[in-house]
Amino acid sequence: MKSKKTSILAKDFSPLVNSIDALLPQTQCGQCSYSGCLPYAQAIAENKAEINRCPPGGIKTLQNLAKLLEKNSEPFMEEMHKQITPPLTASVRESECIGCTKCIQACPVDAILGAAKQLHVVLTQECTGCRLCLSPCPVDCIDMLLLSRPKYNPQQARERYYAKKQRLELTQDQPSLIKNKTQPQNEQNAYIQAAIK
Repeated sequence: MKSKKTSILAKDFSPLVNSIDALLPQTQCGQCSYSGCLPYAQAIAENKAEINRCPPGGIKTLQNLAKLLEKNSEPFMEEMHKQITPPLTASVRESECIGCTKCIQACPVDAILGAAKQLHVVLTQECTGCRLCLSPCPVDCIDMLLLSRPKYNPQQARERYYAKKQRLELTQDQPSLIKNKTQPQNEQNAYIQAAIK
């Protein structure tokens, strides 16, 4: 059964939007006030947002965006120096984790593994350091550790982000597919395979 919603992966974006998105760090952190890197890229392409709203990308991203768009980055340099965020990764303090799964739900790139009432663990090589897992944690057992450089791959982070969005869309459209015994077996299998991907 096909999803009624149009997946963000199926949309056709302009070459400019794709080029801008490729320069962004893919942390999907929302510090730019958009829901992710692609919506921010769209806003920049449509002249609805400036190129200085990505603290995780820092000076390098600011300069790369300025070069691509033939803009002057100098007016934004001082402000960006104040906003820059260093590379971070989340770490769960094992002895305090209660297994509530709220951090798993908040992670935009599925970099946290665990189950209800079980210890959660962060995949450091996948964590973008977005900090979105901090506020939902009811026992404050997540620390952000400084890194000398990011460990995650931006392209893989982008793919993981969209894979999670697709999975959530499928889950919203078909919340009882697995439980419903009247559904054909091949539809149940398709749902499970989509979740695994």
